[in-house]
Amino acid sequence: MLSGRQLEAPRAVVWRIRPPAPASTSGPGSRFRCRPRGRGADTLSVPHRPLPAGRGPCSRSRKHDVTAPNPVPNRPDERRPDRSRHRGKIVPAPRVFFPALIIILAIVVIAIVFPTRTGDTLSLLQGWVVAGLGPYYLIIVAGFVVFAVWMGMSRFGDIKLGQDDDVPEFGLMSWFSMLFAAGMGIGLVFWGTAEPLTHFTDPKPGVTGSSQELAAAAMSQTFLHWGFHAWAIYAVVGLSLAYAIHRKGRPVSIRWALEPLLGDRVRGRLGDSIDVIAIVGTLFGVATSLGLGVKQIAAGLHHLGVVGEVDNTLLVGLIVVITLIATASVVSGVGKGIKWLSNINLGMAGLLLVAVLLLGPTLYLLRVFVESIGGYLQGVVGLTFDAGSFTGQTGLDWQGAWTVFYWGWWISWAPFVGVFIARISRGRTVREFVAGVLLVPTLVTFAWFAVMGGSAIKQAWDGSGGGLFDPEVGIIPENVLFDFLSGLPFGAVLSVLAVIVVAIFFITSADSGSLVIDMLASGGDTNPPKWSRILWAGLGGLVAIALLLAGGLAALQTGAILTAIPVSVVMIGMCFATYKAFQEEHQVLVRLERRQRREELAGRISKKVTDHLEQNFDDHFGDQMDDRITAALSDGEQRRWKLWRRKHPVEHARAESDVAEQANLTESEPVEQVEQVEQVEPATR
Repeated sequence: MLSGRQLEAPRAVVWRIRPPAPASTSGPGSRFRCRPRGRGADTLSVPHRPLPAGRGPCSRSRKHDVTAPNPVPNRPDERRPDRSRHRGKIVPAPRVFFPALIIILAIVVIAIVFPTRTGDTLSLLQGWVVAGLGPYYLIIVAGFVVFAVWMGMSRFGDIKLGQDDDVPEFGLMSWFSMLFAAGMGIGLVFWGTAEPLTHFTDPKPGVTGSSQELAAAAMSQTFLHWGFHAWAIYAVVGLSLAYAIHRKGRPVSIRWALEPLLGDRVRGRLGDSIDVIAIVGTLFGVATSLGLGVKQIAAGLHHLGVVGEVDNTLLVGLIVVITLIATASVVSGVGKGIKWLSNINLGMAGLLLVAVLLLGPTLYLLRVFVESIGGYLQGVVGLTFDAGSFTGQTGLDWQGAWTVFYWGWWISWAPFVGVFIARISRGRTVREFVAGVLLVPTLVTFAWFAVMGGSAIKQAWDGSGGGLFDPEVGIIPENVLFDFLSGLPFGAVLSVLAVIVVAIFFITSADSGSLVIDMLASGGDTNPPKWSRILWAGLGGLVAIALLLAGGLAALQTGAILTAIPVSVVMIGMCFATYKAFQEEHQVLVRLERRQRREELAGRISKKVTDHLEQNFDDHFGDQMDDRITAALSDGEQRRWKLWRRKHPVEHARAESDVAEQANLTESEPVEQVEQVEQVEPATR
């Protein structure tokens, strides 16, 4: 940004373009370097902005102020951060890579060697966190929603996440599919029927009423967990990173999102610690999803008769097989494997959704969708801040198993999803980004739960459990989807389709999560070595195995809640850093606009004065100029002059104006002035 002294540079200085310096020395790609003519002149960096048509940046042909708008942005290949320091290194960022690797391996070894003791410890820690930090989670998540909406609707909405001439790298449909697959993935399929049904049959403590009221409350609570709050968490991290990466030209790393707040400290140990926290939190968040996904795949295979009893050996085997497939996908990169799988999976999930909608009570499900959105919007504020204060320990336990777990899960996923959506969002404005991330995936999620959850509630409502669960045993989340699909026409085909959808969601979550972790561990390199991609993909599978052996679903939930604590602190810092960066850019743009308006106003006034003098020259200077010209001409020349003046009043006024201007600028002899006047006389001379 420009300092006050730079903004007040002398207006008479003539500026010219200096060729852009290499990215490693010229700083962010959003800077443009100009300098005054002459040796020893200072070089200043000027933020770019669009110019009116026909106006160039720093031109030789005109005087140009240091703050004149729209220096030409560097080309994409000129604004990439310098990676030369990483070339030839086996481990590009050892101060991030090895600490994160040691922490994760230590947790994995302890959980596998001492599974029972690890499970007990995780349960104890979960009770402490829910009791002590439950309100903290509720408040910060509400703050993230407010912050994301404010950024999209404020004056910062027109800021582009990239250079001014950048266009989006991916089309809308591909962008939405990658957002959706990375942001929700396995959890959406796992809980699509199970969560609304659970809230209906076993309501939240304090919720009572008729079946109709319990069904409406179940859908509203589900929408709270999977709606704007989840995607606002992702938007906070994604927006901050997209600005730092694409606008400022920083590496793909969490630390650079905090640069406006921490300054050069992000380059040292503090920045390394931030990236280590992001890596550990991301890996545990992904592992939680992988654990849920593999449990549902095993339940689906058991339902179809492919496998017998589901045990830990089967779950571990499935994690190993699908992790190998995910590793092959992550090695191919975003443009190939991940994009291809995301597009396929979105289509298959949409096919499953439409099939359930058409084969089930279609009109009823459409009414559920509309009514549930209204109920959610009506009670969203109260649900957001419901901490279970008046329901005792039962309410606290419920919060830990549901709302606090979800907020911790989304926060632990936020570095992964934030980096991923920032990586694929170059060229979009802040308003586009916020609207796309908040609205579209949320509406699709609402439609999914309205169809899947609404159908399950209706089936359970019509009978004693509707065959979806045993009232004596309770609801088993991984089995509900397949029990529900078996009651529809073509149930076997839909169950096979559901298993494939879950498996591909498993793969897309694992490969995209591993790629993001590898980027963070490699110092922000967007094309990390293949061996490290394989390493982090394998570690994701190992963490999922460790958590399953340490306590199953409860351990997965506790791991997500615990790792979210340090990540949430980093996210709060991101909010302040993003606002500070946007505010500084906005202030510079305001100064530029004011300077440009002053210049345009001065130009219009100058033109008006000139036109007025040309048309009314005699009224102002006629007598004075006549005396001076008469004194300089002979008698014959005076007669010819008066005759020409009467016949050509307009040309006379212009000629006298030119003479007056020349007289003010130079001290020429009268004869030279006469020669000037004679040059504009007609051919009658």
